[in-house]
Amino acid sequence: MTQADATPGPPIRPPSNDAGVWGSAVLFLAIALLMGFDLVDDWQGGSAALHLGAEGVVLLLAALGVVNLWARLKAERKSAQGLRQRVAEVSAAAEEWRRGTEALLAGLGRAISTQFSAWKLSEAEAEVALLLLKGLSLREIAAVRETSERTVRQQSLAVYRKAGVAGRAELSAFFLEDLLLPRGPEGVASKDAGRR
Repeated sequence: MTQADATPGPPIRPPSNDAGVWGSAVLFLAIALLMGFDLVDDWQGGSAALHLGAEGVVLLLAALGVVNLWARLKAERKSAQGLRQRVAEVSAAAEEWRRGTEALLAGLGRAISTQFSAWKLSEAEAEVALLLLKGLSLREIAAVRETSERTVRQQSLAVYRKAGVAGRAELSAFFLEDLLLPRGPEGVASKDAGRR
């Protein structure tokens, strides 16, 4: 894992729909104001009760639209704030983990590279083996390496043959088996703890 792989990207921000909500709220407010003026004017002009009632309903609906959009905007802002806080917490935890394990990961990377050399993997085979360890599918590896899936399949078979393993699971286990040992009574990883 390189430093570039471990560096976090830009902060994740939820999409904002504030402009659309505010635009709708202003539209509903304008409708409510216009309907209010028209309603007063019609009442002073002696319009029929049915006409006044219809305009009153439109005025009420416009006012409800403003209130609804205001409540929605407040709820979305609260939700977005909670999401930003959660993203910040997760990012901080990931950064702390990365700092704490940076030396270990660098050592593991060197050990993997040394083992690839011991198996006499070509540069292409070593790259395919590393991508297999990272969990990419053959199709994804082909896309990353800009080659055919058939070529990647042949290279992965060459890796398995040179490493003396049956497939991806055994390749991963070769490097990770001792890292994932169960904890013994003293909290130390122990091969014997998994065999009890």
